[in-house]
Amino acid sequence: MKGARRTTPKATRKAASKAARQANSSLRWRFMLVFWAGCACVLVGRAVQLQVVQHDFLANQGDIRNLRVEPVAAHRGVIQDRAGRPLAVSTPVTTLWANPGEALEHQEQWARLGNNPIIDSRAFASRVNSHKGKEFIYLARGLAPEQAQTVLAKQVPGIHPLTEYRRYYPAGEVTSHLVGFTDIDERGQEGVELAFEERLSGEPGRKKVVRDLLGRVIQDIEVLEPAAPGQDITLSLDLRLQYLAYKELLAATRRFKAKGGSAVVLDIKTGEILAMVNQPAYNPNNRGNLDTGSLRNRAVTDLFEPGSTIKPFTVAAAMEQGLVTPTTVINTHPGYLRVGSKTIRDHRDYGVIDVTTVLTKSSNVGVSKLALSMDAMVLPGYLERFGFGQATDIQYPGESDGVLPLRARWRDVERAALSYGYGISTTALQLAQAYAILANDGRRLPLSLLKVDQPPKGEQVIAPASAQSIVRMLETVVSLEGTASRAQIPGYQVAGKTGTVHKVTAHGYADDRYIGLFAGIAPASNPRIAAVVVIDDPRGESYYGGLVAAPVFSAIVGGVLRTLHVPPDKTDGLIAGNLDGEDAT
Repeated sequence: MKGARRTTPKATRKAASKAARQANSSLRWRFMLVFWAGCACVLVGRAVQLQVVQHDFLANQGDIRNLRVEPVAAHRGVIQDRAGRPLAVSTPVTTLWANPGEALEHQEQWARLGNNPIIDSRAFASRVNSHKGKEFIYLARGLAPEQAQTVLAKQVPGIHPLTEYRRYYPAGEVTSHLVGFTDIDERGQEGVELAFEERLSGEPGRKKVVRDLLGRVIQDIEVLEPAAPGQDITLSLDLRLQYLAYKELLAATRRFKAKGGSAVVLDIKTGEILAMVNQPAYNPNNRGNLDTGSLRNRAVTDLFEPGSTIKPFTVAAAMEQGLVTPTTVINTHPGYLRVGSKTIRDHRDYGVIDVTTVLTKSSNVGVSKLALSMDAMVLPGYLERFGFGQATDIQYPGESDGVLPLRARWRDVERAALSYGYGISTTALQLAQAYAILANDGRRLPLSLLKVDQPPKGEQVIAPASAQSIVRMLETVVSLEGTASRAQIPGYQVAGKTGTVHKVTAHGYADDRYIGLFAGIAPASNPRIAAVVVIDDPRGESYYGGLVAAPVFSAIVGGVLRTLHVPPDKTDGLIAGNLDGEDAT
């Protein structure tokens, strides 16, 4: 037909090719649509699995990697003196610890530590490799924050800080024996720290925190259990008096080249221990080169025979039995007394003297005759009532009971020796308590390391009249005619007794080794203070109690009375005279 267009084979092929391309394109689009729809379904399904099905599990896994439960340190209670002055406090310090497993994953970063003075790279590697199976090891404890920062600044993975507390003792060695110390975990080891451990120690708490990949705490989530701090302890101690007693005792032990010494100061109206010092001492803040022998609180642990300081109690027992009065006459001639196989001697022949002079001159013969005039069980019974042979129950760890023999039958020589302080052992604290009873009109109060708000009633040991008579007799001991004139205190009347005893060694009594003692009361007219000074093994010509211990008593108690503003009871002052009194017993 004329006008009809003829389709050529070439055109047909082009049309077919175009149709095929369109079909392929449509197929690809459908494939891509199906593919992306499938991917979307997979993602949605995975999201549902993660957010719904496995949510709890995955959240827990995340918490394990980022959340930590850490301890919250509880600071230990403060130990303070009666006026609130701190004697032991806990200061915050930084402890460095490591997670070996975490650290081993980043060994290439250990070199950052280099030669760090706290823990270098070599020491760190050794610690980590030897504790691979653990999750917690200490690296360094009790560091100052600036010390810890020299390590933390290196940002070595696996090393973490922890806040702890370390005990600090402001008075150092002055209160070391009484207060004691703690170990690195702040557990009491000695003294008051150990005695009142339950009250002083706190209960640590727990908190939940978030850590980053380097182990740093970046957020506190919640406190699971709050820390409970320990209770504060207020001691009966007066730090001013403690410093005074420490200084005087230290000077005396150095002056007389003594092996050691002790001093105890008591408030007789309350039974409180106002001061207790010993030599040698130690610094509880630096125990690196500590001599274990310096740890003993000698005033409560070390026993000694009291010697002539026991004589007032022998006289008290005889007075209570109605056998003598202060003016009763005793014949001490010829200056010695034969009892069994033993000869008891005085420093010289005092002849016929009254009971007061027996104490003034410290006559062994006189008190031996008093003891032998009583029933055998009387004197031991009275000594027990005065507190000898039993602990004072101040709750101090390691306190000695002392030794007071209990016998069904006493030989005469044993009774005589007991009357002048041999065959019995006591501590400085027990001896001070006995003199406090005399000063307190014969009433025994329980001793206390803690501040007393309301003085206890106590127990009557001997009649007030007897106790007052003994105190008046002991005033003569501190006169120029007595053995303890060096114990005099300007402005105050003093009553007391010296003692000098041979030291007991493995081979018996040593001929050239002594313990010098003085026990006293002041002011004698209205007693307030009882104190005991012990000088152990003084070397040199001076070793009598009246020469080595009495002057220390004078210096300590004189300072105590002035510090406490106790009114003087002696306005005529001291009369100059010979101060070379001796006590050979």
